[in-house]
This record gives sequence, structure tokens and C-alpha cells, in this order.
Amino acid sequence: MNYIDFKNKFINLGCFNINQIYAFYPDFNRNNLTYWQKKGWLIYLRNGFYAFPEFKQEINSQYFVANKIYRPSYVSLQSALSYYEIIPESVVQITNITTLKTKSFENDFGQFYYKSIKSDFYFGYIPIPISRNKEILIAEPEKAILDFLYLYSFYKTEVDFLDLRFNENILKNEIDKDLLLDYCKCFGKKSLDQRIKKLFNAYKL
Repeated sequence: MNYIDFKNKFINLGCFNINQIYAFYPDFNRNNLTYWQKKGWLIYLRNGFYAFPEFKQEINSQYFVANKIYRPSYVSLQSALSYYEIIPESVVQITNITTLKTKSFENDFGQFYYKSIKSDFYFGYIPIPISRNKEILIAEPEKAILDFLYLYSFYKTEVDFLDLRFNENILKNEIDKDLLLDYCKCFGKKSLDQRIKKLFNAYKL
């Protein structure tokens, strides 16, 4: 197998898996993948998933990889809050929501952590286009806040929420409070309702 031909076939996918390779090349020799990795021409992401080094230079490529290597999943929690500038910190680990088992991976694109939720709570995410006709799946701002409060229930008091240093301007001017409350009803958790109210009180929403 010629590497240049292989690269031309898969470069626009961003990342790809072994099943896609065999779909195009049924007689593909997997030893090529090991050799190309050693040469630095290919990046191993996780079992059966690969990307080309050039893809690291594309904006938000780490989020795209996060969606692809463990599915279904969408970017949420600290990563989405940072993406929307709701929290001030840049986040090293890419945090995601999935209906599968809680899992983590690490590769050249970063550290990826997936938190499991019930399928009934798997909603409130949107596609955002990135380069080369690709898109990422990421929680809406309101759902990112809700996912965070649901999964990190140790944030309980107004002081706890103030310590998170949420961006007050974004909370007041860009967050749809009614949508957040509607989403919260879908969870049917009184304790979550109470934490949302305390969040609102803390930031005078």
C-alpha cells in the first residue's frame, strides 16, 4: 500500500477507523499502520482509530476527535463551559457526555474523559461547523451548565457557585434562563432544581 494514496483517500475525514480502511481496501495490511506510526506519518488515537498529524493544526480538532473515538458522545461539562467562556479557565482535559460507560483516553490530541448519563438525559447538544465541512457536537450553554450541576452534585451552596467564577455577563445576557429551567424539568430531580435556584440567586439571575 502506497502511503500517499492512503493519505489522499482519508485526509479529509479528520480521523478514521480500521473498518473504514477495510471498506476501501479489503486486503489492507495492518502492519502498514504500525510502520506509519513509527515514521510519524500517522497518529494512533485508540483501538482502531487514527488521524494524520496535520489534523492537529485545525481549529477545534480535539473536539472532533472526542466525538469520533467514543460514540455516542458530545462535548460538555468544563470543556463546553470553557468553549462558551462561561468559566475563565482553559481546560486541558476534554470532557464529554455519553450514554456508554464512563471512560478515558489519552493520545496526541489530548486527554479525553467521558461521563455516563442515562439515555433520557442525552439531549441539548448542537452541531457546530469547523473546517473542511466537519462539525463537532457540543452541549448548548444551558445544557452544559445543567450537565455540570447534575454530575458534580457536591456544588450545593451559593458560595460554591460563586467560587466557580462563572462569567456573570454571559450568564445574564446570553444564557436562556427559561430553556435551562425547561431542561432541568426533564431530569425530574428536586435536588437539581434546588441547585439551579441557588445558582440563579448567587449570580442574581
